[in-house]
Amino acid sequence: MADDADKAAVIELLNLYGFALDAHAWDLFDRIFAEDVVAEFGPAGNAWVGLEDFKRSFAEFHETLDSHQHTMMGQLVHVDGDTANAFSYGNWLLIRESAEDGTTWTGTGWYDDELVRTEAGWRIQHRVCRLQGWTGNPLVPEPNAEHRPDMKLNVLQEHADAGKVAYLNAIRGQ
Repeated sequence: MADDADKAAVIELLNLYGFALDAHAWDLFDRIFAEDVVAEFGPAGNAWVGLEDFKRSFAEFHETLDSHQHTMMGQLVHVDGDTANAFSYGNWLLIRESAEDGTTWTGTGWYDDELVRTEAGWRIQHRVCRLQGWTGNPLVPEPNAEHRPDMKLNVLQEHADAGKVAYLNAIRGQ
């Protein structure tokens, strides 16, 4: 069984992500993600590769909002030596005061993370984030229709049945 200290460190890292976003503390991404991170948000195949590009893009997006809050919960962690898998749920409240038809958009979804142990501690090397549902004004995340993110819903069961949840595969020994 994995050391409880490893699991606690990974859970701390997952929670630090939400805090880093909301505080606009982009330097904290260096404590969360590996330099060669692959971060998939939205539809499959839509990913940032590399920490600097990921940080820059997230900073640019979050600077366009008036406020936001990211809540991480339900973390599950499986440690296998110097690698780990984690699964967690998230809620995202985005606020844009200038948005027509309402100022808020709330998304819910899940994260499926693959982590590596480094000399500096655990780091997320591959993150998959999928939207499960949303409410509110779809103009809040992106007022420009041609740049609006894909809001396709991703049912966890469908991804699990297709073998696309790394955490589930890891705990099943696949």
